[in-house]
Amino acid sequence: MMGLPLAFTEPLLLIGLISLPVLWWLLRVMPPRPRRIEFPPTRLLFDIAPREETPSRTPWWLTALRLLAAALVIFAAAGPIWNPQTGLAASKAPLMIMLDDGWSAASNWDTRIRAADELIANADNDRRAIALVPLSEPNRDITLMPAGAARVALRQIVPKPYSIERVETLTAVDRFLKATGDCEIAWLSDGVDTGRGEEFVAGLAKTIGDRSLTVFEGGTSSPLALVAAENAAAKMTVKVLRTDGGIAAGTVRALDQKASPIGEARFTFGPQDKEVEAAFDLPVELRNDISRLEISGERSAGAVQLLDKRWRRRAIGIVSGASSETAQPLLAPTFYLTRALAPFADVRLADKGSPQQGITQFLDQKLPMIILADVGTIAPELRERLNAWIAQGGVLVRFAGPRLAQAEDDLVPVKLRKGGRTLGGSLTWEKPQHLAAFAADGPFTGVVVPKDVTVSRQVLAEPDAVLATKSWASLEDGTPLVTGEHRGKGIVSLFHVSADMRWSDLPMSGTFVEMLRRVVDMSGYTAKPGAGVAAEATAETLAPLHLLDGFGAFGPPPATAKPLTADYRDRATPDHPPGFYGPAEGPLAVNTLAAADRIAALNTSSLRARHATYTNAEPRDLRGWLLSTALALFLVDAIIVALLGGGLAALLRRRAAPAMILLGVMLAGIAVLSPTPLRADSASDDFAMKSTSQTRLAYVVTGNADVDSIVKAGLSGLTLFLAQRTALEAGDPVGVDPARDELAFFPLIYWPIVPGAPKPPQDAINKIDAYMKQGGTVIFDTRDAVEAPPGENGASQTPGMQSLREILSSLDVPELEPVPREHVLTKTFYLLRDFPGRFNSGQTWVEALPREDDDESAQRPARGGDGVSPIIITSNDLAGAWALRPDGQPMLPLTPGEPRQREFAYRAGVNIVMYTLTGNYKADQVHAPALIERLGQ
Repeated sequence: MMGLPLAFTEPLLLIGLISLPVLWWLLRVMPPRPRRIEFPPTRLLFDIAPREETPSRTPWWLTALRLLAAALVIFAAAGPIWNPQTGLAASKAPLMIMLDDGWSAASNWDTRIRAADELIANADNDRRAIALVPLSEPNRDITLMPAGAARVALRQIVPKPYSIERVETLTAVDRFLKATGDCEIAWLSDGVDTGRGEEFVAGLAKTIGDRSLTVFEGGTSSPLALVAAENAAAKMTVKVLRTDGGIAAGTVRALDQKASPIGEARFTFGPQDKEVEAAFDLPVELRNDISRLEISGERSAGAVQLLDKRWRRRAIGIVSGASSETAQPLLAPTFYLTRALAPFADVRLADKGSPQQGITQFLDQKLPMIILADVGTIAPELRERLNAWIAQGGVLVRFAGPRLAQAEDDLVPVKLRKGGRTLGGSLTWEKPQHLAAFAADGPFTGVVVPKDVTVSRQVLAEPDAVLATKSWASLEDGTPLVTGEHRGKGIVSLFHVSADMRWSDLPMSGTFVEMLRRVVDMSGYTAKPGAGVAAEATAETLAPLHLLDGFGAFGPPPATAKPLTADYRDRATPDHPPGFYGPAEGPLAVNTLAAADRIAALNTSSLRARHATYTNAEPRDLRGWLLSTALALFLVDAIIVALLGGGLAALLRRRAAPAMILLGVMLAGIAVLSPTPLRADSASDDFAMKSTSQTRLAYVVTGNADVDSIVKAGLSGLTLFLAQRTALEAGDPVGVDPARDELAFFPLIYWPIVPGAPKPPQDAINKIDAYMKQGGTVIFDTRDAVEAPPGENGASQTPGMQSLREILSSLDVPELEPVPREHVLTKTFYLLRDFPGRFNSGQTWVEALPREDDDESAQRPARGGDGVSPIIITSNDLAGAWALRPDGQPMLPLTPGEPRQREFAYRAGVNIVMYTLTGNYKADQVHAPALIERLGQ
C-alpha cells in the first residue's frame, strides 16, 4: 500500500472513511436557538459572576479527536496486516518455483528460502503440486511433487559459487510447461544480471505465454562483488561492484593463507556509483602474503577475491655486464628492463661493482627471480650456487650481448654458437627479421605478435633434437628468439637479443612488457606449458585443492569439479568452481568473476507479471493496536466532555471520594488498554509458537561458538536424514537455555559436554530434572571417546566425563546400564548393535531395565520398560558425525573412519528419535506373533 508493507484482509470496509466528513458535519450542527422571553427580575442576576460556563458549541479539536477514533475503528475493521505474506493469486493449477541460486543469491539466501517455504505452504493448503527449478541446473528433470517432498528438495538446494546461465534452463522449462499445461509460475530472482539477462527475460516471456507469473525481487540489500585485484607499486587495489544506487560504505578484509587478518580497506559508494575501489596501503612484504580478499558481512563467493603468486609483486634482481650503465644510463639495458618490469614487480638493481658481486648479493637476499643482461663468464663456485638456487625454484632470465656471445656457459637452456648472427655479417640477413607467431604450447601464447618489431642481431643456438621444444619465440626464418627449460623446480630462460636497442627494437614495444610479465608469472611455479623437453610440451593440469561454496567458505572439492590447465585465466564455471587448484605450495586461484566482469540490475519490466518483494519480518495484525487506541481516545473524549460540561466538577463536589476512585480506575484502564511494546512475553510467545508449530529437536547452548555451530549443523543433518528416510518432517533444530526457555516443547534435547565449562545454575538443573521426570529425554554427549585412557575405567576419567559427573551430581538420575542387545532402542527403526558417532569406541548408557528371570522373558526379541529412558549418555560425538556443511558435505572426519560408520551414526540418530517419539511400542509390536498364538490357544 503506497510503498508500505501494509495490506488489508477486508479492504472494501475502507469505504467507510467517506462517512467521516458527514460525521464532522453532524457533530458540528447546533440545536435550534431557544425563543427569548423578557422577564424583568432576571436583571438582578446579571451582576452575579457565574461559577461555571458551558460552551455553546463543540470545540474543533474535540471533534477532530472523535473523528480520529472513528477512523481507527474503520481501519481496524478492514483487517490491517503489517508485513503481509506475499502470496500468489488464487489458483488450483500446479505451482512452478524458479529459483536463482547463483553466487549473487547467497547473501540473502535465507530470505529466498523463507519466501519459497511460504509459497510451498500456501500451495499445500490449496492441495497443489509443486515443481522446483534451480536455474543453475539446466539438465535437471523438472517434475511435480507434493509439498512435503518439495520442502525436503528445497533444503537440499544451496547457492552455487559461480554465475548461472538462466537462458540454458528455458528448454527444460518449455518442455515441462508443454507437458503440464496450465501452471502458475513464481520466479524468486536475485535481481542481478551477470550476462544474458535481457535474453533470458525475452525467452521467458515467450516460453510462459499467457500463464500467470509472479516475480519476487527487491526488499533485500544489493549483493556486492570483488573483481580486478591489482598489486600495484604503492598499494593493492580491488574494485567493489554493486547493482543499485544510494550512499553506502563497507570494509574489505585481507587475509593470508592461514585466514589470519593482514589489513582492512574502507570503501564508500556515492549516490550513483556502481563501482568503487578499495586500496590497501601496506608494505609489499605484507601485500605479497595476501591470499584472500573479502567484503566484511557479505556471505557470497562473489564477495571473495582469491590471490595466488600471480598477484605477488616479485622482487626481481637485475645484474648488467654492460659498461654503458654508468656512461649512458638512459640507453643501458637496466633502463629498459626497469621500465618494463615496474608495473608488476619490485625491481632491485645490483650495487655498483662486478656482476659476480651483484649475483651473490641477490642470492643472499633469496630473490625468486634474477635477470642477467649480457653477463658473460661466471665463476665456477657462483655457477654452483646459481644451479642450486634454480633447482629450488628460482627463475633465471638472461639476455644476450657481446659478452654472452663469446662466453662458454651452461646457465642457458640451449647450446650456443660462438659469435653471433648480425645484419651484414658472415651469417647475414638481407634485411632485418620480424617475429614469427608464438608457440601455442609456450608461455607467450595469446600475446599479439607486433609487425613493427625487427631483429638485426642475435645469438644462435646449435640445432639439436630438442631445440624446437625449448623455443618459446622464434623469428620468421625459424631461428629462436627466446628459449627456456625447467631445471628442478626452477626455470632458465634466454632472450637471444640484448635488453637494449643495439640488437633489436623489441625493448621499445609493449610486447616486451607482456613477455616479461608472462615470465614473471612463472616465478615460483613448479611447471609451466612449453617449458622445455618434449615430455613437458603438453599443458599441465591442476587438480582442485580447496574450493569455495556459494557462501564464500572453503571446503573440499565436490565430485563434479574437474582439473584445469595451469594457464587457466577465466572466471569460475560449474566444471571449475572458484578456489585453489594444484599443489598446496603454489596453487592457482580461480575466482567467481573475471577482472573484466561487471554486474547490473536485472530489468524485468518487459514481463507481463505481478511483482512482489521479499520481506524479512513476520506479519503483524494491527487490529488490536488500533482498537485499543480508539477505545483510549473515546475514554479521553468522555473525560473532556465531563470537564467542559461541569459534570465532573459537580460529581467531585458531591462525592469526592467515589469520584477520585472512579477517575483512578479510568486512568488505570487507559494504561492497561494502551498498546505497549512487547518484550519478554512477546519473545516467549514467539519461542512457543516456533517450537510447537513443528516437531523440533533441541540442543543446549553451551556458549562455545564452535561446539554450538557443530551441534546445530549435526541436528540439522539428522533432521534432513529423518525427512529422507522416515515419515517425520521435523523443523529446524532449536538452541535452548535450560535456565530461561521452556523445555516441554521438545521430545529430545542434545547436551554436548564442554570440559572445563562452569556448572549450570541450580535453576537450570531443576528444570532439566523436571523435564526428564515429565517424559523428556536428554542425550549427554561427552564427545571424548578417543581421549579415554586405557584400562577398564578409562572412559570415566576423561575431562568431559568429570564435567558430566558434576552436572549429574545434582540430578535425580536413575540406575544406568550399557544398551543391552535386546533393548527396544536397538530395534525402533533400524536393527543396530551399537551407536557410533564420530567415534565408535565409546559405550551408550540408558536407564537400566528390570531383569526378568523366567525363560520366556529371556527369549523375547525386544525388552522395554514402562516408558522411555529419560537419559542417554554417550561419548561418541553423535552430532559431529551428523554435521553437514551448507554444500551438503560432512563437516568433520570420522575416527577410525570405517566405510559405513557415518551411515550407522545417522541410523543410530533415527533410532533414538523414534524411540523418544513412540516409546516402547516396538517392544509390543515385535511380540505380536506370540500374542496372536496365545489368543489362538
